[in-house]
Amino acid sequence: MSRYFLTTPIFYVNDAPHIGHAYTVLNGDAVSRWHRLLGDDVFYLTGTDEHGLKVQRAAEANGLSPLEQADGTSQRFREAWAELGVANDEFIRTTEARHHRSVQTLMQRAYDNGYIYSAVYDGWYSVSDEAYVSEEDVTESDVESGRVERMTEENYFFKLSEFEEPLLEWFEANPQNITPEGYRNEALGIIRGGLRDISITRTSINWGIPVPWAEGHVFYVWYDALTNYATAAGYGNDDERFAAWWPSVRHLLGKDIIRFHCVYWPAMLLAAGVQDLPHYHVHGWLLVGGEKMSKSAFNQISPTDLIGDFGVDGFRYSLLRDTPFGPDSEVSHEALQHRYNTDLANNFGNLLQRSSTLVHQKCDGIGPAPDPDHPLADIAAQVYADAAAAWDRFQPSVALEATWRLIRETNEYLQATEPWKMDPGPLVNTVLGNALEALRIVCVLASPAIPTSCEAAWTRLGLDGSPLDQRLPAAAVWGQYPGGLPVAGGDPLFPRLKG
Repeated sequence: MSRYFLTTPIFYVNDAPHIGHAYTVLNGDAVSRWHRLLGDDVFYLTGTDEHGLKVQRAAEANGLSPLEQADGTSQRFREAWAELGVANDEFIRTTEARHHRSVQTLMQRAYDNGYIYSAVYDGWYSVSDEAYVSEEDVTESDVESGRVERMTEENYFFKLSEFEEPLLEWFEANPQNITPEGYRNEALGIIRGGLRDISITRTSINWGIPVPWAEGHVFYVWYDALTNYATAAGYGNDDERFAAWWPSVRHLLGKDIIRFHCVYWPAMLLAAGVQDLPHYHVHGWLLVGGEKMSKSAFNQISPTDLIGDFGVDGFRYSLLRDTPFGPDSEVSHEALQHRYNTDLANNFGNLLQRSSTLVHQKCDGIGPAPDPDHPLADIAAQVYADAAAAWDRFQPSVALEATWRLIRETNEYLQATEPWKMDPGPLVNTVLGNALEALRIVCVLASPAIPTSCEAAWTRLGLDGSPLDQRLPAAAVWGQYPGGLPVAGGDPLFPRLKG
């Protein structure tokens, strides 16, 4: 059994979850569910990032302590993911005691290995990005708007500059360490452009994890936050667990945090003596009206609002299918509704509704067995191969497109054979058995995106258990619908949306 450890970024607790957060988490959830179907031992992690000046100021503005601010917002993320049917194995918070131990252990080892030193930082700082900003990147408008602040304080610095060659060697030895390739080239360009030492502690705030070797210092938020992935795997708390899980880690992230995740984080791990470095899957921005979804603009969309419009699985599918993983993607209510009506209501839902109705009309409600040698068997085999390859490349939209080919082909098959015109007997039994078998396979292959709907369809086919408990590739082999099962009728699985 292979291990598959997948993480999302942990989300900052100065604001509520929006569709951009949901996009990241749902892609991770779907890929994790696919790997469970393959029989892998899966560990899917998400959580919240709860330290730093931005959280401290948000708490002050709300009349709360930083921990109260973190508690309330962190719970909102938990509730949002539960409402979306996300099957994460853990939800980590950076205010947990185990995380404090992990951060202090990792950074102490880097310090003991000679990669951390004391110096004074004098320069610009962006509170909104929780990032130091170089002099050449600061504009007059940045200063006037307050986007950056001048800061002078005693800090500890990490010798990032010493890791240019080790990181370049890692890239050369692992050509698939970051996907898609364009983002890999971006990270490689950052390294080749020269790495400067970076400040990793603060003395002007106290809402953070204390530095074990220097009283009055706390770790700057990124070097606290990044370590959450190692914490959840057991680093600094359970060495046996860390050794088992860490070699299989994969980080899912947005393109705006490539520098921190794909350059700084592997260097920190190497500095602490950790040789197994992560793999990364990077996605672009969701755009609303051509603008990046952000906390400062009025283009945030709540996942809860869209669940009310589309249902949980309708929202999950439409977002995953309509926004390819990797490039920036425009998202709109109109596009999501069109995808829902086209793929779910008109195709999958219609195939299930028509097939179950005809089974009741022509076969007394008992589902017949398929033809084991029908041409749809070859299509199903190709669909599985294409979908599996796309899931492996971390391309859920492509995998779903491949899966829906079997739905379209089966609908076309019914249109060509017109079983509603046939008399009860062997011929109509074969046609409807083939349709039920195609639906059985679709229930398995589509379950990473729409698990609840696939379970409902599975039950209507009269099958025992759940498609989520099937194992691939065996479950995708044509001819396994046994026949002789009572097929249930009912309302359409995906009612068509109007307006």
